[in-house]
Amino acid sequence: MSHHPKAMKFLAASARHVRAGAQNHAQTVPSPCMSVCQMDAATGLCQGCLRTLDEIGFWGSADDAFKRLVWTRIEARLAQCEAA
Repeated sequence: MSHHPKAMKFLAASARHVRAGAQNHAQTVPSPCMSVCQMDAATGLCQGCLRTLDEIGFWGSADDAFKRLVWTRIEARLAQCEAA
């Protein structure tokens, strides 16, 4: 799967920011959407935000706990991309 290096750096920084802000309950969890919206058939992940279709679909009605979990998953996916 091909990712734009600047986009991946932005996602990584955003994931760290969301994780650090977990203590601040008043903070709204931002969407990881980068307006790329192209699914990779091999991985089942969006090439822009590294979310699955289910994660994307549930995002709008999800609570903050679910959104933070998705960010944790994105962070793990980024680590896998960097290791590959």
